[in-house]
Formats: sequence, C-alpha cells, structure tokens
Amino acid sequence: MLDESAANRFAQLALNCVHREYPNKIAHVMEGDEDARPPRELTPIFYGCFDWHSAVHGHWLLTRLARQFPDAAFAAHARAALAQSFTADNLAGELAYLAREDRASFERPYGLAWFLQLTAELRAWDDPQAQDWAQVLAPLEDLIVARWRAWLPNLVYPVRSGTHNQTAFGFALTLDWARAAGRTELADLIAAKSLAFHLDDRDCPLNYEPSGTDFLSPCLMTADLMRRVIPAEDYPAWLSAYLPGIPENGSADWLAPGIVLDPTDGHLVHLDGVNLSRAWNLQGIAASLPDGDPRIPALNAAEAAHAEAGVAAVSEEHYEGSHWLASFAVYLVSGKAREAETP
Repeated sequence: MLDESAANRFAQLALNCVHREYPNKIAHVMEGDEDARPPRELTPIFYGCFDWHSAVHGHWLLTRLARQFPDAAFAAHARAALAQSFTADNLAGELAYLAREDRASFERPYGLAWFLQLTAELRAWDDPQAQDWAQVLAPLEDLIVARWRAWLPNLVYPVRSGTHNQTAFGFALTLDWARAAGRTELADLIAAKSLAFHLDDRDCPLNYEPSGTDFLSPCLMTADLMRRVIPAEDYPAWLSAYLPGIPENGSADWLAPGIVLDPTDGHLVHLDGVNLSRAWNLQGIAASLPDGDPRIPALNAAEAAHAEAGVAAVSEEHYEGSHWLASFAVYLVSGKAREAETP
C-alpha cells in the first residue's frame, strides 16, 4: 500500500518541518519571565512542526519510513535529521522542561502517546544507530510512563472528544507501546481502564460525527481501542451493540468522509485528519472480525473512501496541514493499525 515514491513524498513533508521553528504554538504554564523563551530552548528536540506533538510524530514518521525504506534516497536525510535531534544535550533540555510539576498534564494523552510510538519504532528497528537513539530517549520514556501511571488511577471518566484530549486514542497507542516494551503493569492498567470505561457502551451516535474540528472519531477510535482488550471471540458481539448501524450490504455510504472547504484554516483542516484516522480505525476493526463477517465489506468500502479523501489532502501547499497530516497518512498506509495485538 506504501511504495517508495509515496514514502518520499511524506518524508519530505516531515523533513521540511522537524527543525522549522516558526510559526510555533507554545502551550504551557508560565511561572516567570524565564519561561518566555524560544521553542528551541524550551524543548530542544521537539520544537519544530508548529507544536510539540506534531514535532514528535514528525520524528516518528521519519523513523518509520527510514526503517521501512533503508535504501531510499530520503533515508540518509531522515537519519541526519534524527541524529541532529536525538542527542544527550537535547534530551537533557526536554527532560528539564517536562519534569516540572506544573507540567504534569503537558501533552496528555495525545503527545505522550505519540512519543511512546516513536520509541517503539526505534526499539523495533534492527539498526545500531536507532538503538543508540532509543537509549538516549529512554529517560524521557520513563518519565512519561510515570505520568501515565500517576494519572490513570485518578481518571474517573473517559474523554470522548475528537481532538487531542481524547482518551481512546491515547490509550490505544500507549497500550501498543506497553505490550511491545514488556511494560505489563502499564498495559494491564490501560486495559482495565478501557474495559471499565467502554465494555458496556451501546449505540454510539456515529451520526453526530464529525464535529467541526475533529481529527479523531470518538466512536470509531473507541471501537479500535476495544479490539485490543476484548477477546477476539467476544469482539463481534460487542461491536454489534456498540455500532449497530454498520450495514451488511457492502456499501460505503453509511459513513461520509469529512469535508474541508478552507485548508488554510488550522482547525477546519482537522477534518482531513479525521478521514485518515477513521480509515485506520475501519481497517483495524475489519481485521479484528472473523472471516465471513457480513460487515467487513462495508467497513472496507468506507475505509477506501476515507483513505482516498485523506491521502489526497496531504500536500505541502498549506503549512496548516502539511506539518502533521503526513504522519496520519503514514500510520494508515504503512499498515501500522494492523500491528496492534488482539487478545
């Protein structure tokens, strides 16, 4: 699904932003004048791509594509960019920034989950330099795990938004990392919290989606999360109760892709992202159903429609979308969704 030409196109978008400092959106608590500093001083690794989380998944994109296409022309440039970022001095700056008590909720859960996916990709890459980079980032990885473990016991309700605060997305990506990294305590904690939040969910109002600035589907992302924690033999029945409107006629018209009329609007362009994330949700849901399930053709048809719309919108023309949409596209077209474990 992903060839070298497409990989190069997506890699160039990340290369164009991971060390581009401005424009930049900083969102943090300020305790004094010393906190009014340029992005490269506040977070020396993840200061590009407009905001911290986009810089993180821009680095994830370069890591994943360089790993999958090690002989491609862009791979050497990707390695150089990663080497520039992943140094011990830069990591010390990132740690100093995130470790402050007044930043306990910084980028939680969205950016933290993407960072763990970055380190998972590095650890899975059979390459000495990648393993060195993983070791450089390990202290920040440990801090983020501690943040998750401190937060989850106090989280009483799920966050069902379609943007950064959504818990289903953060849970899914972090659970995948925890299982791959052998962090069973965190994996068990996320699985238990997911079941407590969503096992009894019914009739998710998919017809209310998307909201005007969504880049994640509250309903489909939850279904994608739950395939990771519900036993495979029980998942089809849970899905029937949760999304009873999935048709059995193979049509795609039950779920229309989001429409963006102004790609220069940084919030409206989120809808291009919802098309991409919906597509990988649909891909994962279909892959978790048994062969012959009558809903699979409709899931596949809707996935194809969303993937076509989403990938077509990934362009360098407007920085509002170009600084982040390629990461969502790579998550989809590189088959990342299919790597999640189903119990």
